[in-house]
Amino acid sequence: MKSSDIALLRSAVRDVTDFPSMGIVFKDITPLLSDAALFRLTVDAVTETIEGQGVTKIIGIDARGFIFAAAAADRLGLGFVPVRKKGKLPWRTESTEYDLEYGSNCVEIHADAVIPGERVWLVDDVLATGGTAAAAAELVKRLGGELAGMTFLMELEFLRGSRRLPENIPVASILTF
Repeated sequence: MKSSDIALLRSAVRDVTDFPSMGIVFKDITPLLSDAALFRLTVDAVTETIEGQGVTKIIGIDARGFIFAAAAADRLGLGFVPVRKKGKLPWRTESTEYDLEYGSNCVEIHADAVIPGERVWLVDDVLATGGTAAAAAELVKRLGGELAGMTFLMELEFLRGSRRLPENIPVASILTF
C-alpha cells in the first residue's frame, strides 16, 4: 500500500478524549467505515497482508475485527470464523481466559471452526495490550490449526501488545500510533 494511502487512512482516525473513561484517548475508526472509499481502502490494506499466504480461513475477533475479517474473507474467497466473547456462540466451543489490566476476560471459538493442520489468519481492529489476540491464537493452537499470521488495522505501540503474541508469527499493523 502506498504511503499516501496510509496517511489518508491515518488522518481519518478520530481521537475521542476521555472515552471510555477519563484519561483515555480512544482511536475512533468509524470515519473509515462510513466513507465508502476509505472503507474500500482499509479492506484493501488488510487484504494485501493476507494474499498469497495459503490460508483457507480468516478469524475475526469480536466485534470490530469482524468487519475487516469478513470483508477480507469475502474478497479473497475464504471462510470466516468469529472469535466471540463468552456465551455468544450457539454451539460447542473451546474457550480461554486471559488477563486484562484490571480483571480477566474470556473468548470462545466453535470447536469445529478450524480443522487440524488448517492454515488461518487472524484479523482485529486494534492491537493494544495483546491479550485478546494472544487468547485467539491459543484457541487456534488448541484446535490444531496453524496460525499463519495476524493483521491489525491499528497498533498502539506504546502498550507493547506485540510482546504477548506468539513468536515467529508474522504480524502486520496497517496504522501505528
